[in-house]
Amino acid sequence: MKHLLTIAGSDSSGGAGIQADLKTFAAHGTYGMSVITAVTAQNTTGVTAVVDLSPEIIAAQIDAVFSDIRVDAVKIGMLSQPEIIDCVAERLRFWHPPIIVLDPVMISKSGYALLKPEACAALISQLLPLATLVTPNLPEAETLTGAKIASREDMLRAAQAILSLGARAVLLKGGHLAEAADDYLLTREGGAWFEGARIQSLHTHGTGCTLSSSLAANLAKGMTLAESVAASKAYVTQGIRHGLAIGKGCGPTHHFYDLYRKAGLDYE
Repeated sequence: MKHLLTIAGSDSSGGAGIQADLKTFAAHGTYGMSVITAVTAQNTTGVTAVVDLSPEIIAAQIDAVFSDIRVDAVKIGMLSQPEIIDCVAERLRFWHPPIIVLDPVMISKSGYALLKPEACAALISQLLPLATLVTPNLPEAETLTGAKIASREDMLRAAQAILSLGARAVLLKGGHLAEAADDYLLTREGGAWFEGARIQSLHTHGTGCTLSSSLAANLAKGMTLAESVAASKAYVTQGIRHGLAIGKGCGPTHHFYDLYRKAGLDYE
C-alpha cells in the first residue's frame, strides 16, 4: 500500500482541506497521513475564522511522520504565512519525498483569503522548485504570473510562465473559463489539453483539494502525469456529479461514490 501525506489546513465541515485529502487518499486505496498547518472554522456557506499553527509544531509533525513511516507522495495545500512556507520547504528538502503535488491555495470558494499577500513570493521561491506538479486554478495562476487569464491562449502563456518559475509540471485548471472546464498540462517535454464537461452543480466544495490529492495518489501508484490527470479529472467530475446536498450552501463532492455504489448504497 502506498503512503500519502497531506500538509494543509483543517476544514471543520469536512468538505475541503485535510479532511477532503484523507477521504481522497482512502478512496484511492492508499494510506493517508496529515500535517495540519491551520485550523479553520468553516461550513458550506463560508470561512469565519482561521488560526495558523506555529512553524515549530508543523515541523514536528513532518518529522514525526517521515522519521517513522515511508512517504510515497506529499500533497501540499493551505500554507498562509511566509514562515510556514519556509518551514515546510526546509523540512521537505531535508526528507526529500519522491513526489510533491502543490495546490497553491489562496482564496476559499466563499472568497476568504487563505494565503497572505506577503506569502506569495515565498511560495514561488521556496515551494515551486520542489513541486513535481503544481495545480493552480485561473485566479491562482493570475496571482502567480501577474497576468489576466481569459482564454485558452492565455492559459498556454500562464502555464509556460509558471513552469519557468521552477515547477517540473503545471496543471492549469480551466474551470473558471466561461465556455468549458478544460485543463492544460504542461511539462518540460510539452503540453496537452484535457477536456471536461461543465456540470451545473452547487456542490463543488473541496474540488481543488480533492483533485490534487487524487493526483498525488495516482502518481504514487505509478501512473504517468498524463494518466494521473485523466484519472483524477474523471474522479473529481464524478464526485461533482453526485455532490452531497448538505448544509445551507455549497456542499462537498462525493469522495466515495464508486465505493458506495459497489456496496449497494444508493443514497447520495
